[in-house]
Amino acid sequence: MNPYSEDELIEQPAIALLAEIGWETLNCYSEFDQGMSPLGRKTKSEVVLISRLQAALQKLNPNATQDVITEAIEQLTDDARALLDPVEANREIYTRLRDGVTVTRTDPDGETEITEVLQVIDWENPENNDYLAASQLWVTGDMYTKRPDIVCFVNGIPLILMEFKRIDGHLRAAYDDNLRDYKDTIPHLFWYNAFIILSNGTESKVGSLTASWEHFAEWKRLHSEDEAPMVF
Repeated sequence: MNPYSEDELIEQPAIALLAEIGWETLNCYSEFDQGMSPLGRKTKSEVVLISRLQAALQKLNPNATQDVITEAIEQLTDDARALLDPVEANREIYTRLRDGVTVTRTDPDGETEITEVLQVIDWENPENNDYLAASQLWVTGDMYTKRPDIVCFVNGIPLILMEFKRIDGHLRAAYDDNLRDYKDTIPHLFWYNAFIILSNGTESKVGSLTASWEHFAEWKRLHSEDEAPMVF
């Protein structure tokens, strides 16, 4: 193994840092080699971890019935979003993650409609959520299969994407060569994305789905905007 590789100098320290702050980490390069996926995915095209999402919905909404939870999952994973502009699809998911998923069902008497709002993420108590950082995760789109460096899931939802380059490489290549390609080939991963981190170890930038390269901001310490950018 090359001690100066992107994996050794950038990706592995990032994974170690995530583990240090409480994230479960899993290398998914060989996810399907033994048949069953440890993530519970049936195919590489799935970008929401259904088993983790279901467990989170049950935990955060203890009074919800299984039928209601199933309906909430169906709303969050609806493939019809492929017909939407990716930005609109992302906005639709964002609203549900922020405000909860609204499910309308008929009361057992068969006449009264009952509306329930299921919480997907506990924004007030972060420790109640499930955190998984999946490295080298294969994701299949309509024609191609890609492998982002790290995808971070909160309650089974892929909120964060991290892409790395060698320490001696130009960081912009992570944007031009990788991120743009992912948006074209596996757009459904970005329906759920909250933000994107690009790094080559000496320079790190953070941005959103819609941000151009010029609008990716340097990753800084929170104590002061005047501090030097942080690295992994």
